[in-house]
Amino acid sequence: MILRNRTIELKWAFFFIIMMLLWMVMERLLGLHDVHIDQHAIYTNFVAIPAILIYFFALRDKRESFYGGKMTYTQGLVSGLVITAVVTLITPASQFITSTFITPNYFENVTAYTVEQGLMSKEAAAEYFNLKSYIIQATIGAPIMGIVTSLIVAAFTKKS
Repeated sequence: MILRNRTIELKWAFFFIIMMLLWMVMERLLGLHDVHIDQHAIYTNFVAIPAILIYFFALRDKRESFYGGKMTYTQGLVSGLVITAVVTLITPASQFITSTFITPNYFENVTAYTVEQGLMSKEAAAEYFNLKSYIIQATIGAPIMGIVTSLIVAAFTKKS
């Protein structure tokens, strides 16, 4: 019964993960993980646009398909938090897929770039830019960004 009430959130969490993986493919194809790694820190932030849009469409879908066109702020927030929880649970696997299959040389490239630019020592860069560190960072970042996004998007999708 509970799972049946959350199929919309599960669907949109899946879309979110797919979007993130496709975003990583796009970044790699555009050279942001190697040739243009100097621009990566700027352009990677634009992933917020499709991320917020997915939350918006998810909560609107929940409002229209499940709540009959009316949804309170709290109902929207709960739906957003469910999406966030699912995304957070899948994040380590998503980060593994990204780092192992989509862009296996990213850590090597970003470490070399950071050291060349004098931003970090080789040891500090190696400690920061690795799969374990990125899984931890992503798993902490996913709920933080998901909660903030849910708090904001729920306000825009509520309808009396």
